[in-house]
Amino acid sequence: MAYFLLSGYSGNPNYYFRFFPDNFQLTDQTANKSTIAKSAATVGIAVMCSRILGLVREQVFAGLFGAGYTNDSFVVAFRIPNLLRDLFGEGALSAAFVTVFSAYDTNRSREDTWRLASNVLTFILILLSIITLLGIFFADSIVSLLAPDFSLIAGKSVLTIKLTQIMMPFLIFISLSAVVMGILNTKGRFFVPAIASSFFNLGSVIGGTSLAFTLPHFGQPAIVGMAIGTLIGGMLQLGIQIPSLLKTGFRYRPTIDLSDPGLRRILKLMIPATVGLSATQINIFINTNFASSCAEGSVSWLYYAFRLVQLPIGIFGVALSIAMLPILAKQAAKKNIAEMKKTMVSSLTMVFALTLPATAGLIVLAEPIIRLIFEHGAFTAKDTLATAQTLALYSVGLFAYSSNKVLVPAFYALDKTRYPVIASFMAIVINIIIINLTIDRFQHLAIAFSTSCTMLINFLFLMIVLYRNLNGFPLAYLCKSLLKITFATLALTCLLWYLLPYFNAWLHGSVIHQSGSLLLLILSAALLYGVILHLSKLAEMNILTKMIRTKFLKN
Repeated sequence: MAYFLLSGYSGNPNYYFRFFPDNFQLTDQTANKSTIAKSAATVGIAVMCSRILGLVREQVFAGLFGAGYTNDSFVVAFRIPNLLRDLFGEGALSAAFVTVFSAYDTNRSREDTWRLASNVLTFILILLSIITLLGIFFADSIVSLLAPDFSLIAGKSVLTIKLTQIMMPFLIFISLSAVVMGILNTKGRFFVPAIASSFFNLGSVIGGTSLAFTLPHFGQPAIVGMAIGTLIGGMLQLGIQIPSLLKTGFRYRPTIDLSDPGLRRILKLMIPATVGLSATQINIFINTNFASSCAEGSVSWLYYAFRLVQLPIGIFGVALSIAMLPILAKQAAKKNIAEMKKTMVSSLTMVFALTLPATAGLIVLAEPIIRLIFEHGAFTAKDTLATAQTLALYSVGLFAYSSNKVLVPAFYALDKTRYPVIASFMAIVINIIIINLTIDRFQHLAIAFSTSCTMLINFLFLMIVLYRNLNGFPLAYLCKSLLKITFATLALTCLLWYLLPYFNAWLHGSVIHQSGSLLLLILSAALLYGVILHLSKLAEMNILTKMIRTKFLKN
């Protein structure tokens, strides 16, 4: 039922259903709630396709390389351009660009808007080309800093450096893709940018696997093929968006104007955001450093578990964030604070309704999910148990992680970017303290536990600060909705615990038995969850019911 909550409304887009204690009414006050739901549905479906293909990609890696020497090297090597992507690409750049571009699209001429887009693309291309060359040149120093204990194992550092140098140009493709995505989202086009990452996974799997089987015949390790496949995927992710970009009327004009006020404002927004994200990357660096000192395979166990928990984060948190940011930016440009409050509360309610049951499901079903997806080829039962325990701990912070994806864009729209920065640096201190206190006893599990704790503290901090900066928002409604969602989630959890012993034999059987039993468990829990929320008259669930009725009667 969680996926259906994001379904779009096919009726008049100028209306949305507002919940009242005893009845439903159609109101024409705003279309924002419906717009966010429809846009998030579009993004959510596309992101779900991408995440599923991403899981296929991880299955290929797990089957070919397991969770040891080779995959550890790839994970660390890929993490280096990925860290920079979060800093300069899909994180700070995307949010800052959408904020400024939306303001231009609302208040400036079409010519000024497109000139800004061309200027930003040129600037980013030049800047990231320089950073990429530096990354290739200093790859050995970066790897030594990120995973110093790799040097203790013969050839592991050398392989990691080689893979890093191959994958560094990925940063350019993915960052340009983020700018194009920002343009398309602002223009109301969500599906193509969201589905674009599916093409990254396709390129990685098809191109990478083909090369992995081919390159050993030429004296190269198979994992080098997967690294080249990452570049192919990055090019595809950018290329698939170009036709949609051209349909918006945009025509790229090579220009670089550092005095452009729009570019300067983007950079101004990016600086504190980049500083804040750098804190997140420092945490990732710290975690990778600690993980490389744990038992061999720890880096891979953490990576596989986090990739899996990214599925609901992407479908729910990222989808709602992408759908919400252009609306918030336009509301901020018009100084419409009242509507911003409504947008925030509606989006947070959706995040809670979608991520809390996902959290419960991932904790209870962690081991059978990991067994079904990864326990093939070189991935052993020991790897399954270690990854499942890690997944359960990561899942604790799932709702907070997804909520932060929704909260941070609000600070961008309000031009209050210093607060996410403060939250991020708080997280570094908390992360180091928790890991140091727990890693000797719990090894890699301490890292997953610490990640969830820092996300929860970040969430509380950002909620309090945003509440004060918006001079309050309907907190009573949010809390009332949260109580209903929590009750439904507890019921879902009890049902899963009750049913698990009856499915135990199938969950350890063939792939067909495992997938069938998991599907039945998930569907049963989702049905119970949806029914309880409907009976408790959660607004978003009843909006869904009304939409379905309207569409059914119309057809």
